[in-house]
Amino acid sequence: TQSDNILGYFINVERIPNSCSDSPNRIFLKDRKILLNLSMACYRVHISAYNEAGESPQVVYIVPEFSATGTLPYQSFTRVVEQFYEQSLNLPGQIHVKRQGTNAVVTWTPEYNPKCFVVDWGTSKEDMHMKIIPTATGNFTLDNFQPYKLYKIVVHASDVCQCESFIRHEKTFGVTSFYFMEGVPRTGPTNVTILNITKHSALVKWNEIAAEDRLGFLRGYRISYTDSSRKKSLGKS
Repeated sequence: TQSDNILGYFINVERIPNSCSDSPNRIFLKDRKILLNLSMACYRVHISAYNEAGESPQVVYIVPEFSATGTLPYQSFTRVVEQFYEQSLNLPGQIHVKRQGTNAVVTWTPEYNPKCFVVDWGTSKEDMHMKIIPTATGNFTLDNFQPYKLYKIVVHASDVCQCESFIRHEKTFGVTSFYFMEGVPRTGPTNVTILNITKHSALVKWNEIAAEDRLGFLRGYRISYTDSSRKKSLGKS
């Protein structure tokens, strides 16, 4: 079969973002499985197969948002890229963000003294930024924020501080999300339905507001209801 002629696989692992502009780490494999022990930064994983004639087209996965299995074009094999992430609640550090004028000051308390911290921040994988922070600093000032946008900040500890690949060295210290300025949700809940209506109760369900329309952290929902026969409001919750 065609897969019998495959000699191996190329795996390129690229950190997102990577202000050092390093070339991706390239791994050569004979097996169709690889275990990647990565931090909670985003990664772009390129996978291709090769034989005596050359290299196949690449498929690209974004970690952590990727499908665990798949196939290369015209190939009959399956690759499994396994990814282990610590849950954010189990991370060792707490990150605090405080608005200061038009800037935001990010602070944290190290649990040990690595050589440096690597800070990622942004609104999406396409808009992430990266900066290397000396251990003694313990804080970081960010600017150029947009209102009503949800920002994510990830702080990693690393014992490698030169501009080189952090893939083998960094460990995630903490993660947090924040809005520099919050606003009123752009839309209300949709697809409101009322089910299981009885003399004394009813089940009300709705779709949650889309993330891009929230413009801030939702604190809850308010429901108003009225006895139409009495023209009287019965309460809010």
